[in-house]
Amino acid sequence: MSEENILISFLEKFDQYPFCVKMGGKEYRIGEGGPAFTVAIKKPIPMSALMTSTSLALGEAYMDGALEIEGDLYDALDHFLGQMGKFSTDTSALKKLIFTSKSKKNQQKEVQSHYDIGNDFYKLWLDDTMSYSCGYFQNEDDTLTQAQMGKVDHILKKLDLHEGMHLLDVGCGWGYLLLEAAKKYGVHGLGITLSKEQYKAFQDRIEEEGLEGLLEVRLMDYRDLPKHGRQFDRVVSVGMVEHVGRGDYEEFMQCVQSVLEPGGVFLLHFISALKEYPGDAWIKRYIFPGGVVPSLREIIHIAGDMRFYTVDVESLRRHYNKTLLCWNENFQEHRGEVVDMFDERFARMWELYLCACAATFMNGIIDLHQIVFTNDVNNELPMTKWY
Repeated sequence: MSEENILISFLEKFDQYPFCVKMGGKEYRIGEGGPAFTVAIKKPIPMSALMTSTSLALGEAYMDGALEIEGDLYDALDHFLGQMGKFSTDTSALKKLIFTSKSKKNQQKEVQSHYDIGNDFYKLWLDDTMSYSCGYFQNEDDTLTQAQMGKVDHILKKLDLHEGMHLLDVGCGWGYLLLEAAKKYGVHGLGITLSKEQYKAFQDRIEEEGLEGLLEVRLMDYRDLPKHGRQFDRVVSVGMVEHVGRGDYEEFMQCVQSVLEPGGVFLLHFISALKEYPGDAWIKRYIFPGGVVPSLREIIHIAGDMRFYTVDVESLRRHYNKTLLCWNENFQEHRGEVVDMFDERFARMWELYLCACAATFMNGIIDLHQIVFTNDVNNELPMTKWY
């Protein structure tokens, strides 16, 4: 059997939606009915690579221009990635990639490899708030900025903040949440991050807003919180626990609990999954080294053992799909500038990341949950959903 026929034979199992493959001057139809999308393969993709990691093989082929999507990239991925359960992954061959060190030094390196690409890069396609997490679209026609402002407002209401409280943000990003908390509620806030770029930008924003008396940002690993010496009425963590790594979630929760007042509120906002998976090889190599998506059930299980009471759980899965599509739209508007900053391969990598993530949220492969916990019993919170 020719290399071409072997590849087509491999792709034939992805037949949930019909699609067309163009290769070697020929067209191949997979599935029944009119093709939902077309894949043009310009260079053969070795079967050994597809079997080691289907995700890596196809992702790298797209990055290198060996594979093109004719039409809308997101639409094609939306049809295709619902079948990720059929992907091949040789975890033993990819052990060093999939299971990385969880040491402080390595995790700082992994975080900085993504978030320290450069603030100028992120400014091209994030909104004015510089929020790099799921927005909250209260109305169908909300802009990305309105959705990000809405998300922060949504979170702050869930935290039930009052003037003079102390709020810790674990993985504070560029600081918009704490800035809003200080301005709207008069709380004292500390943000911690491992990103030097985010730290510098947040420090500048604190000074620009004249909030030095209320806010502080530090370069700090969450594991250093217990010896930090401060206690907080509220703790929030948005999109950070995905960098902790399976096996360390309990330590993460313990570190939070060690600085949270009895009865204090902890809001955890994170990308989640139905089951426990080690993670995607392409994402780990090119986008989030060491990143692992927790399952909802393992976080809830750990919380119960620690007497974190689960007060509220909300899924924002479809909100993240829409957020990513907004980011990709912005990215495409500035794609030429991205190529000038980096190169064409980087631009293709990043658009694949944004569109693939949007598709996996739409197909329920991953989810986004906000959980509100209290540190032991709290009978002071409103009895209804205060948000």
